[in-house]
Amino acid sequence: MEIHADSFDFEAFFHAHYERIARVIARVVGDHSRAQDLAAEALWKLWRTPRAHGENAGGWLYRTAVRMGLNELRSGRRRLQYESLAGEPPRLPTPEEAHAAAEERAQVRQILAALPDRQAELLILRSSGLTYDELAAALGLNPASVGTLAARARQAFRKEYLKQYGTRRNGR
Repeated sequence: MEIHADSFDFEAFFHAHYERIARVIARVVGDHSRAQDLAAEALWKLWRTPRAHGENAGGWLYRTAVRMGLNELRSGRRRLQYESLAGEPPRLPTPEEAHAAAEERAQVRQILAALPDRQAELLILRSSGLTYDELAAALGLNPASVGTLAARARQAFRKEYLKQYGTRRNGR
């Protein structure tokens, strides 16, 4: 979808990108309702930033949305630390499988929060189905270097996982 600053159709752009942006953010924060709020907020920021209304509006929006999701994740982690200091017990799901899945998602989120922004953004957007060309546009990268940067981001993720959790589970 090519966009020119003087003919930016925000409504069409909104309809074309809102659901995908919300899904990307939901993968980061783990809360679909909060992700929808953040997606709307990211689109609002786009609306209020005319310099972003060019052909790279999609890239600007994805980068902004992922950063907002990471900020939400980090603030949630701080909130949990403060709540634990206050003595509030963490809420745990009852079924074993739900607990294991939630634990794994939390570990992934914690690792993403510990990675440099660019690496976390790259992993999140790539796992959300963006192509290398879309990643390059969204993150302002040279398309020829996306594969190498993605490999380095995966390696950094593995290293941080091992640092925080030791050996990997289930042979993964």
